[in-house]
Amino acid sequence: MTTLAAMFGGLPLALGNGVGSELRQPLGIAIVGGLIVSQLLTLYTTPVIYLGFDWLGRRIFGASHGRAGDQGPTPDPDLGAEAT
Repeated sequence: MTTLAAMFGGLPLALGNGVGSELRQPLGIAIVGGLIVSQLLTLYTTPVIYLGFDWLGRRIFGASHGRAGDQGPTPDPDLGAEAT
């Protein structure tokens, strides 16, 4: 949302016309283009970095270290059963 707000704030600079607009237009284009590029890079690189750290953690600490889905060892069903 912040990126969109800043981008929409820079659009009048990029699209404006009138007195002095030839001086402000490159600034607006740089703002809008930079925000678009940085947002795309963030959306593509964040998952890649996360997967890289996950792979590195598995390689260093083993396959089950720090996994959110790990429940630990399963209990033995015979231990809590009553004798009939």
